[in-house]
Amino acid sequence: MQIKILKNRSDIGAGTRGSDLGIDAMEIAAIGKGNHYFNEFPFEDIPTHNESIYNKDHNSFAKRIGHVAEQCTRVSNAIDRNLRNDFFPILLSGDHSSALGTISGIKKAFPDKKLGVFWIDAHADIHSPYTSPSGNIHGMPLAAALGLDNKHLQLNEPIAETQKHWENMKNIGMGGSKILPENLIYFGVRDTEAAEDDIIEQFKIRNYKIEEVRFRGLDVCVMEALKQFSECEIIYISFDVDSMDKDLVSDGTGTPVSKGFDQNEINLLLEGIVASKKVVCLEVVEINPLLDTRGNKMAETAFDILDRVTAKIQFNF
Repeated sequence: MQIKILKNRSDIGAGTRGSDLGIDAMEIAAIGKGNHYFNEFPFEDIPTHNESIYNKDHNSFAKRIGHVAEQCTRVSNAIDRNLRNDFFPILLSGDHSSALGTISGIKKAFPDKKLGVFWIDAHADIHSPYTSPSGNIHGMPLAAALGLDNKHLQLNEPIAETQKHWENMKNIGMGGSKILPENLIYFGVRDTEAAEDDIIEQFKIRNYKIEEVRFRGLDVCVMEALKQFSECEIIYISFDVDSMDKDLVSDGTGTPVSKGFDQNEINLLLEGIVASKKVVCLEVVEINPLLDTRGNKMAETAFDILDRVTAKIQFNF
C-alpha cells in the first residue's frame, strides 16, 4: 500500500470563503520548513465547483446543495478508485461537507465491511436541511451519511428542489446509510445546537469532550473508543482543525472555538487511532488562511500534525 494525497480545494459547503486555500497554505508551510512532504507522494487534484458561489441559489436551508452533492460524488469516486488501487488516501479538503463523499467512497470500495468513524471536531455536523439554522452544508455530512432527516426536530421547510438534492446526497456511492450511530465517535465536540444535542442523545452517540479526555487520560479514552469499534473492520479519521483551541493554536478556520485540544493532544489522538491498524483513510479539513490572525499558524500546525501522523501510517504498512 502507498500513500496518495488527494487535494479537494472546495469550500462551497461553508458559510465563510477561504478554506479552499487551506491546502496551498499547508504547502507553503512545508516549503517554509524545508520539508519535501508534498513531493514525496503521488497526488490527485479533485475538480471543484467553487465558482458556484456566484450563482443565485434558492435552496436557502441547504446552500448550493446541488453543487455540493456533485462535489461529494467526485470525492466519493476518487476515494473509491484509490482504495481499490491499493492506495491509502490522505484527503486534504476545504470545508467539511466533503466528508460525506469520503465516507461514501470508503463504503463503495468496501461495501461488506463495517466502517467506524472518528470525528475530531468542535462541531457535531449532524444537521439536515430540516434543522440547520445556517443552511451551510458543512454542518450536515454526518446526517446524510447516517441517512437521517431529523424531521421530528424540523425547524425549516425546504423547497422540493432541496429535498431532491438531499435524497441524492444520502445515496451517494451506494444506497442508504453508510454508517451506524454506534460506529460514530466524536472527540472534542463542544459547539452544538439543540437539534444536534437531541440527535446525539437519541442515538447515544459517544462524545469524548476535552475535559473528560484530560481527566481520564487520552490513552484510556482512545482504547475505550477502539473497543467500541471492535466489530469495525475499517476506520476513517476526519480531523477538523477547529477541534483545536483557537486561543492556544490559531483562529485560522471558518468556525473557531475556544477550549479545544492542543497540538500535542491531536498528535497523540491520531497516533493512538492509527496504531489500531484499521485506518484506511485520513481527512484534514477547514484550514482557512484568510481568517488567520497569526500569519500562517493554523496551516503550519496542521502540516506538522499531518507530517507526523503520516510517518505513523507508513510505519503500520
